[in-house]
Order: sequence, then C-alpha cells, then structure tokens
Amino acid sequence: MWLGVDYYPEQWDSALLEQDLDTIVELGCNVIRIAEFSWHLMEKTEGAYDFSFFDNVIEKAAERGLKVIMGTPTATIPAWLAKKHPDILSEFEGGKKRSFGGRHVYCFNSPHMYHYSGKIIRQLVGHYKGNKNIVAWQIDNEIGHEGSDVCFCPNCRNAFREYLREKFGGNIDSLNDTYGTTFWSQEYNDFDEIPTPAETITTHNPALRQDWERFRSDSIVKFMDFQANLVREIDPDAVVMHDFSGGGLDKHVDFSEVSKSLDQVAYNNYPVWGGQKEPIEPHQIAFSLDYIRGLKGENFWITEAIMGAQGHDVTGFLPRPNQAKMWSYQSMAHGADSLMYFRYRGATKGAEQFCYGVIDADNVKRRKFYEVQSFFKDIKNYESALSADIHNDVAIVYDYDSLACFRIQRQSILLDTTAEMQKFHKAFYDKNVGVDVIPAERDFSAYKVVILPQMIITKPEIEEKVKAFVENGGTVVVTYRFAVKDADNNVPFGETVPVHYTEFAGITVEETESLQDYDAFPVEGVGAFAGVKGTGGIFRDMIAVKDAEVLFRYDDRFYRDFAAVTRKKNGKGTMYYIGCGLEEQLTELIMEQIMTEQKIDMIPSEQGLEIVTRESENQKITMYINHNAYEVTHEDIKLDAFECRILEN
Repeated sequence: MWLGVDYYPEQWDSALLEQDLDTIVELGCNVIRIAEFSWHLMEKTEGAYDFSFFDNVIEKAAERGLKVIMGTPTATIPAWLAKKHPDILSEFEGGKKRSFGGRHVYCFNSPHMYHYSGKIIRQLVGHYKGNKNIVAWQIDNEIGHEGSDVCFCPNCRNAFREYLREKFGGNIDSLNDTYGTTFWSQEYNDFDEIPTPAETITTHNPALRQDWERFRSDSIVKFMDFQANLVREIDPDAVVMHDFSGGGLDKHVDFSEVSKSLDQVAYNNYPVWGGQKEPIEPHQIAFSLDYIRGLKGENFWITEAIMGAQGHDVTGFLPRPNQAKMWSYQSMAHGADSLMYFRYRGATKGAEQFCYGVIDADNVKRRKFYEVQSFFKDIKNYESALSADIHNDVAIVYDYDSLACFRIQRQSILLDTTAEMQKFHKAFYDKNVGVDVIPAERDFSAYKVVILPQMIITKPEIEEKVKAFVENGGTVVVTYRFAVKDADNNVPFGETVPVHYTEFAGITVEETESLQDYDAFPVEGVGAFAGVKGTGGIFRDMIAVKDAEVLFRYDDRFYRDFAAVTRKKNGKGTMYYIGCGLEEQLTELIMEQIMTEQKIDMIPSEQGLEIVTRESENQKITMYINHNAYEVTHEDIKLDAFECRILEN
C-alpha cells in the first residue's frame, strides 16, 4: 500500500528539501510522486541531459525510506522545442495554433513529438534503470484532459486520411458507399480530399465523424503504447502506470484502450473544483471510482486526492473538516489500494497557486496536515482487505462508439449519457450494492445483472454476449436508443428498432421523439406495478408489444396504446427494455425489483450513509462512510459529520 504526496521540489528552494522530506515522513508517507512536469529541468537545451537534481531528491528520499513514483515529463514540452518545431503544437478546431505556455499542448500525431519524447524517455529511464527506489513509472499526465484529446492541425489531417485509407484498403468507392456521400454531393475521388470535421455550415457526415472519433482515440492510444513499450524496452522490470483525469466517458479517447498498455491504473479524484458551488453527489463520486476500477477490472491507485480548495483562476470550495479525508476512505472502499494527496505544499508561483495542498504556502502544519496523518495511520491497518479484488453482481456496460455517436448527434438537448448511467448506478448505490462500470468488450457472463444504457450502435459480438447472458439466467436492462445504428453510424435499411433484438425483446419501436423536459409526460404501472404513477422525459420510444410483459405505459392522450417499460423471459433470464428517460424514483423501483428477482442482498441505510464490505482471506471489514454534514446513527453506530468508521468482522 503506497501512501504519499505529490511533491514538486523543483518549485522550491533546494534548502527546503531535507526539511520537506522529514515532514513528509512525519505525515506517514512511504512514497512521493515527482518529475511529471520537469522536461526543461532534465534537458535545458537539446541533447544536454542532466538528471542530477532528481538524483539528489531520490537519494535523500531513500535515506528516509521513501520510495518514488517517477514521471515521464512529456505532458509539458520545453519552450525550445516549441520554438524549433512549431508544428508540434496542437490546433483548435478553427485552425488557431495552441500557444506554448499551458500544458498538454502537443499534437499526438506530430512526428517531432514522437522523436523528442523517445529521446528524453530513453535517457531518463536508462539513467534510472534498476533503481530500487523507483516503484513505478508514470507515463505523461492526465491524457486527453482539458481539450487536449482533439487537434485539427495538418499532422492530424494527414494522419486521419491515412487512417481512412488503411481502414478502407485504399478503396475510395468503398468509403463513399459506406458513408453515403452521395448525400449533399460529398463524393470523394481521393482520400486526400477528405476533410477533418471542423466547423462548417450545418454538420458533417455522421459516419465520417464516427471515424474521426475513433481516429482521435487511436492517436492517443498509440502514443501511450509508444511510451509504455519504450519504458519496458529499457527497463523490463518497470511498473508502468498513468494517472487518468475525471470525465473519462466524455473524452475523445477510450481510457479502457489506453489501460491495456499499463501495469497499473491510477486516478486523480476531484469531487469539487474551482467554480463549483459544492461537491458532486456521493453516488457520482462512487460511479467515477467504479469506472476507473473497471478500466482493467483491477484495483487502482489514487495519485491525486484533494485536501484543500482547488482551482486555477477561480478558487474552489474548501472541503469541510474531515470531508476530504472521508473521500479518501470512499476511494479505498471502491478499490483504491494506494493513495497520494495533491499536493504536499500549495504553490506560490505559476498557474496552480489556488490548488491548496496538505500544507499551505506559509509552510505551517494545520488541520489538513493532521487529517492526512490520521488517515494514513488508520488505513494501514486494513491493507489486507483493501488490497483484495472486488467481486460484484451488477455491471453497467458502456461502448466508446455509442458514446461518440451521441457526441456527434445528441438527439435530445437534455440527454447526458453519463448522467443516465449514473442514474442507474445510484439505484444500486442507495441500497449499498456494488457495481462495476466496464467496457462492452469485457466478458460479463459472471454477473447477475447487466445494464446497457443508450447503447445505440449494435455490434454482432455484443449481441451474441447479451443473448447468451440472458439465456443462461442473467438479467439485461437496455434503454431507449438501444440498437438503432450500425457500426458505421448509419441507420440500417429494412431493420426495425431495436435492430436484431425485436424477437428477443418481444417488442418493436414504432416511433420516437425527443423531449425538452425531464418530466414531459406521465407513465402508469401495469400488473405488478399497478397503481404506481410517475413521469418521464428526455426521449421516448413508442413500444409496440409482441410477446413481452408490459410494466409501464404512457399515460398521455395520444400514446396510451404504447408501452414505456417491458420485460421478456428468454431461456433462464430476462430482458428489460426501458423506453424513456424515467424519473429517478421509478428507475430505483424497477432496479429494486430486479435485485429481488436475482436475490441480490440490499442493505438499507440512512440517506448519505454508504456501507461497503471488503474482504480478503485473512481480513474482513465493513466501512461506514457518512457523506452528510451532520451526525447520523445506523443501528448502534453513531457517526459524526463526514466520519468513516471501519469495523473488523
């Protein structure tokens, strides 16, 4: 279990180093994370490599028993490189060059970026190869964050054309046929005529944009593979990791694909940031943690946990006493088995002066310091249980192509695919039932319940898995906009929605509409849900039933003949179809029914109280996490505001 801080000794007077390291040890740390933004310090001029500064830091840390997570510095290129090769800088959609001065400003398709990244990584890793004090190599930083996942420069335009040329085997007629470019006279005679989908009048071809989304992800995955493979080539024993940012499901890169090149996934957990009035909801934090754990289906590290207020230009919300400490416990409950705080000390210069640390810039130990110290002291006692794998009965499944499809054509101005996933996740979270959030390619045969929200693109391999899962006794829940398009983001001719599932689901979707309210229409329960009333919105399918059971119908004047929610038995299992954006209460009611059917144990608890059990062969613990700003009592356990209590069973 690695417990530590993110430390930037290059930003401070070197006379502070030994005192800082002593204080870090006093804090209870056994690791520091360093060097991820220090390219210029390592190579002040081209080819003049000097690692002596970090040699000293690592040596002094080792004297105190502190290990090191070392970063490759590629997230922040040096000014001399941007000056020498300006094409290395990425471009905004309108063709404007991104200025040197921020971070993540390089283009993933720049040959110069590959060349100079390769050189610095070879020198850096080669210099430290075999150093037992370095326990992991972090490649780059928060890949694709802050808009860096999109670039429209000439490097990307040319690489995109090559991507398409390879995909279609050099056959431009095949591309034209697949894209339907006869629409709006968009036929291409050569791949060199194909544009990047930058701003235009109306919109670009959806199939072109779908391939652009895949290309964007592929560009980043290739660059990360390049770094990971290079580190291992130089040091085969290296542990390669990366620190992912939040918001992964909204990025133009598939984090799960990036994770394939990593030995260890890490996450930077920011429940609140500058400009937010208050932190996001506890279930939303939990969803993000479950998503990160699902990238490889393994436990992960937290490389940036907050303790103070955070913000770049706008100062953020200050976590209340014990609140940030409580988020650290929640991270461990959901699969983090190591944790580092960002940052050791708040900065006095640069863009992150309002990212407050464990210690502020005045260098005085206060409440935050002692909260971190107490967390580290306590959490070490449960290393065995927290290091064990997590096994859940429920999975929420996402598909990068389907998420990209909704970025291309949102279809309802209210539709937020991540929020819809979180709504389902919350139904289980509120009952203290664990959930995995996993990519569609993952095997999900071992689960009892699988939910596929808004999986609009239908693929034969997913169809096969879904049907086998249900027939073998599983419960699948699909939603409106399920199986509407093919893999090229086109609507299949002669196929009724849900495409390839009409017999299996026992329904057909006759018509659809987008709504501009969350409670746009009433629904009423039927059969087991008779007497239950509620509302729906965002989008809805008019479901004609063939041989499925109706659970809810629309209750407005024109559409009472159509079902809103159905289910059908197939083999030993059941398929649910939720045809509209149901309100949260009805969603939770249906999910509770499913948990009952599948004999999944639910643990009722007070609002805002999260209960998680973790278990290894020799240790079992139950964590009681109070997200409320007030005291709560569960059975005979009394918890103060933002307190976490861990009981060994």
